[in-house]
Amino acid sequence: MEGKEEDVRLGANKFPERQPIGTAAQSQDDPKDYQEPPPAPIFEPEELGSWSFYRAGIAEFVATFLFLYISVLTVMGVVKSNSICGTVGIQGIAWAFGGMIFVLVYCTAGISGGHINPAVTFGLFLARKLSLTRALFYMLMQCLGAICGAGVVKGFMGANRFELYKGGANTVNNGYTKGDGLGAEIMGTFVLVYTVFSATDAKRNARDSHVPILAPLPIGFAVFLVHLATIPVTGTGINPARSLGAAIIYNRSHAWHDHWVFWVGPFIGAALAALYHQVVIRAIPFKSK
Repeated sequence: MEGKEEDVRLGANKFPERQPIGTAAQSQDDPKDYQEPPPAPIFEPEELGSWSFYRAGIAEFVATFLFLYISVLTVMGVVKSNSICGTVGIQGIAWAFGGMIFVLVYCTAGISGGHINPAVTFGLFLARKLSLTRALFYMLMQCLGAICGAGVVKGFMGANRFELYKGGANTVNNGYTKGDGLGAEIMGTFVLVYTVFSATDAKRNARDSHVPILAPLPIGFAVFLVHLATIPVTGTGINPARSLGAAIIYNRSHAWHDHWVFWVGPFIGAALAALYHQVVIRAIPFKSK
């Protein structure tokens, strides 16, 4: 019994390792059963000689590839139907995006952190959860994976049908201004990245180590809810790689007119979420050393 009580006191993870997405780190010597993970260095060139670095990048590529494949195919199925009753509708699109994020984060969190989104990577970089070297590599692999995923969808659908159904590309919808679209992308990405920070917060994981919290679930659910809210405005980007992959494969002028919205908005939203969580919620800059 004494051994079991000690295990409960120490929490689920008693090894102080720095994780890419900010998982828990506890220590036996810490009276609060919690140790703040050290900030990642800005530049970490030794990562380039590590297989785990490239393995993580490959995981991000494959995850984003699968994400675009399933999500864009779902969008195509809804757009091509003559009757809304014959498709999964907007709710189904939202479930496809949120469900795939849940599944893919669950699968890749232990390898790369399960970002699958340059905005998430950017927010975590600003919070010093990963180095600039790793952040840039992740973003590159995410964009390449998204392009390949959308390309496979075009191969399945055929060029004519893919272009007829607008390739799942994000644009600001009729009736809304670019400012509306930018605001929707900022707010949607803020919700997503704030959820990522909260779901993977090391202090919460240490405090609630007796509660089995599955971080991918709230992250996927946040994606689902944001899609329900913003599909009518922008089709919901909140992921620059997703928007870029669909735009490149579709490659029509109107897909590029508003494309900047789907980079600027998510990056601003991610930065605001990182600032809010680190400065206001965790008060990291104000903590004594």
